[in-house]
Amino acid sequence: MYYSDELIEEIRAKNDIVDVISGYVRLQKKGSSHFGLCPFHNEKSPSFSVSRNKQMYYCFGCGAGGNVITFLMEYENYSFLEAVQALAERAGVELPKMEYSKEAKEKADLKATLLEINKAAAQYFYVQLKSPQGQTAHRYLTERGLSEETIKAFGLGYSNKTSDDLYQYLRKKGYTEEQIRQAGLISTDEKHGVYDKFWNRVMFPIMDANSRVIGFGGRVMGDAKPKYLNSPETPVFDKSRNLYGLHRARTSRKPYFLLCEGYMDVISMHQAGFTNAVASLGTSLTTGHASLIKRYVQEVYLVYDSDEAGTKAALRAVPILKEAGIAAKVIRMEPYKDPDEFIKHLGADEFEKRIGSARNGFMFGLEILEKNYHMDSPEEKTAFFQEAARRLMGFEDELERNNYIEAVAKTYHVSAESLQKLVTKTAVREGMAKPVSRPKTAGETKIKKEDARKTSQKVLLTWMIDEERCFRAIREFVGPEDFTEPLYRTVAELLYRQYEEGKLNPAEILNHFQEEEEHREAASLFHTRIRELTTGQEKERALKETIRLVNENIIYIRIKNLPPADMAGLQQLMNEKRNLSEIEKLHISFD
Repeated sequence: MYYSDELIEEIRAKNDIVDVISGYVRLQKKGSSHFGLCPFHNEKSPSFSVSRNKQMYYCFGCGAGGNVITFLMEYENYSFLEAVQALAERAGVELPKMEYSKEAKEKADLKATLLEINKAAAQYFYVQLKSPQGQTAHRYLTERGLSEETIKAFGLGYSNKTSDDLYQYLRKKGYTEEQIRQAGLISTDEKHGVYDKFWNRVMFPIMDANSRVIGFGGRVMGDAKPKYLNSPETPVFDKSRNLYGLHRARTSRKPYFLLCEGYMDVISMHQAGFTNAVASLGTSLTTGHASLIKRYVQEVYLVYDSDEAGTKAALRAVPILKEAGIAAKVIRMEPYKDPDEFIKHLGADEFEKRIGSARNGFMFGLEILEKNYHMDSPEEKTAFFQEAARRLMGFEDELERNNYIEAVAKTYHVSAESLQKLVTKTAVREGMAKPVSRPKTAGETKIKKEDARKTSQKVLLTWMIDEERCFRAIREFVGPEDFTEPLYRTVAELLYRQYEEGKLNPAEILNHFQEEEEHREAASLFHTRIRELTTGQEKERALKETIRLVNENIIYIRIKNLPPADMAGLQQLMNEKRNLSEIEKLHISFD
């Protein structure tokens, strides 16, 4: 489903970004821009900039940015279509019925059908739980301490022992075998034919932020394996971009989420009054999860199991959340294994106290690290502080780094001055020489290379949007086809076209991306963080380096994909590589 690009641009143009954002943020005009306190992170000095000329906003503190549609998506937690509809109403623009391309209509129809099937399956599972054959499952849930109200609120159910029970039910409702398969509810093999994916399990419907059933988790009631079975990826279910319980937690109005490991943990916590609890869906926390969380809260309390696996999961999650700009704290459940057990034994009041005494994520990491060293040994204690200093280097902001140095020094009874010197010494040493590290696997090397490639392309797009003189220099060496990420290439094509037509309008480019995640990713390309460059000479040098990196990458890819016998093509690419020296002759005045 989509509205035409022309209509979206009309709606966007009729909603001046300064006027709209002024309804949410107090703005003050400074020069050609307006500034205020960022609504997306806590700050005391205004770093949130809104440009009437560009019809874009950007926060120099947290990196949030986009056009007026992006702002409503971020602030109000709207989908792209919801934001467009709200702005249309504000501007008095009457929206027509949705326009469809053939491909978009087929995609929308399939998603709608799969959501219908999932809803029907959830209702069926719930009815089965209340039926005589669901007595064992119902008893299992009540013995776990769940009330009837909670069972109903989360739509818990039961899948029968009959292996094709749900399949036959859905077929009678008119759904085809292929549609049910695409919903992830059946499997097929030569021995059994078509059979239900879930049978003889307690069922947990998984809902998206809008309370639509998008998948299921099923738990055995005995010792069979696997203990939990989740829906496969489908057109409506992506486990790396959804969270269990989010449809309820998003309305809790708490300024933080309680991030758990399992479905029962979330349900138990909601029943105990902690309605801001969520959990990842049978997978470790991902950057997709962190991006989703960032839309709702700025802080997360990790409520993972107190065993070794839970500790490792917490240590993995902290840097992922930090990278997304989310503060992380860790709640420990000792002497119990998980929050479900903790609340059953000690109650909600005691759990509230654990929230109040939660450990800072970074400091928790050091506590776990400390266990690997004999702190009575001078050599090992020194080694511990050397590793702590290396980790402290990860804080780019000087004030934040100094605050953590003071906290570490106080906790481990050393002087802040000596620890500061060690951090500085470590930074110098690691900046001047390659540190000794374990050999990297091919996969790790590939990930780093891909990250560098994507970053250079994102930075180049930001340069092009910020500075018209940059575009004139860049287009001599880089074309839209040289952007290897499909979304980046689309943005580049639109940007180049606008420059050719003499009407740069970055806010309009974002209208092209109506899928929510695509829109957010495209908006991030317009404001990629470029390290602070003070002089024109530094900016020129950085731009040249970025152009060179993008060129080297595309040449590398073309050589890699070149047929072995194409010697002429190889020679041409080698000539292009030699011509990179021409980049150094560029002169771009930033003064």
